[in-house]
Amino acid sequence: MKCSGFDAFTGEAVEIRFEGGVIVAVEPLLERPSSLPWLAPGFIDLQVNGFAGADYCSTDTPLEAIARSLEAQFACGTTRIFTTVITGSPGGMLDAIRNLARARRELPGGEAIEGIHVEGPFISPKDGPRGAHPREFVRPPDIGEFRRWQDAAEGLVRMVTVSPEWPGAPAFIEAITGEGVVAAIGHLDAAPEQIDAAVRAGASLSTHLGNGCHSMLPRHPNYLWHQLADDRLAASFIVDGIHLGVDFLRVALRAKGIERSVLITDAVAPAGCEPGAYRLGDVDVELHADDRVTLRGQSQLAGSALRMDRGVENLMRLAGLSLREALAMAARNPARIGRIEHRQRGLQPGERADVIEFDYDAVAKSIRLRRTWLGGKCVWTA
Repeated sequence: MKCSGFDAFTGEAVEIRFEGGVIVAVEPLLERPSSLPWLAPGFIDLQVNGFAGADYCSTDTPLEAIARSLEAQFACGTTRIFTTVITGSPGGMLDAIRNLARARRELPGGEAIEGIHVEGPFISPKDGPRGAHPREFVRPPDIGEFRRWQDAAEGLVRMVTVSPEWPGAPAFIEAITGEGVVAAIGHLDAAPEQIDAAVRAGASLSTHLGNGCHSMLPRHPNYLWHQLADDRLAASFIVDGIHLGVDFLRVALRAKGIERSVLITDAVAPAGCEPGAYRLGDVDVELHADDRVTLRGQSQLAGSALRMDRGVENLMRLAGLSLREALAMAARNPARIGRIEHRQRGLQPGERADVIEFDYDAVAKSIRLRRTWLGGKCVWTA
């Protein structure tokens, strides 16, 4: 199999050949057809709780619904995801994780489930930092519970978000990072010294920085400034034009640098659906006509309805990034920060054949997907 186009990172017109699920050759084109698309590595979403009506946090979401959600994300250019399970009862979280592992194993295209991100329950119990996570299920870090998750996941748990404010957080972080799992900090009300202890223990990412926090903070010090200032921490951002103000987004990207910044959707089941009432694990949520997802009957945000391709456009339009910078945040950076092998060097021989073909309007700062390739197979075409 092969595809041709302009490499979005180098600008070169190339032909890419796939074999056995990997890129085997990238060669310059001698002739350049006028209708060549742009090419980039497929997007990687490190935090997606559901999509197209499928709730990844539910214990009984049918595999058919998960399959439809993956297909809907292929249409957005997303080729690998960390399905995300939020705070819930111990048994409920285990069953949801087990269901996702089964989907990864049994579904055609299930390989797109690169791993599982467990966001909570080891987060702040306080209003504000806790966000939409149910208070009754918040609990302190427990390495035994993590190992039960990993058994249920068949080894697929690849990232855990934890608050450093728990006394046992550093030991927990050291234990899971020693097993190759990414430790992220988020939904926190932690002092600077607690954040420092978490980073020394191995935490490397701030989860959806700027969200999952108090609506009012001390001028200084506060946990937002401290995370922004720490070059040891990368940061993920929900760039839907709702979760973050433009000024904060631009300043945060300057503080972190593009190389330490990751685009995520934090999408929930209503993403890609009509406005209405939905569920997120144990939580009732509502998708509004303006694409906000809130706790039902409240203004508290509860995930997003963002697509990765729209997130790339928002990075260009709202943050003033170039196409190359926005694509780095959507494809290459999450591969590196999420420790996803054979996806970190772009369109190079030996990398996985996850490729998107798209048209790019430099004036409108928009992209239109043509085709999505997953492991050398075309899984979506316009």
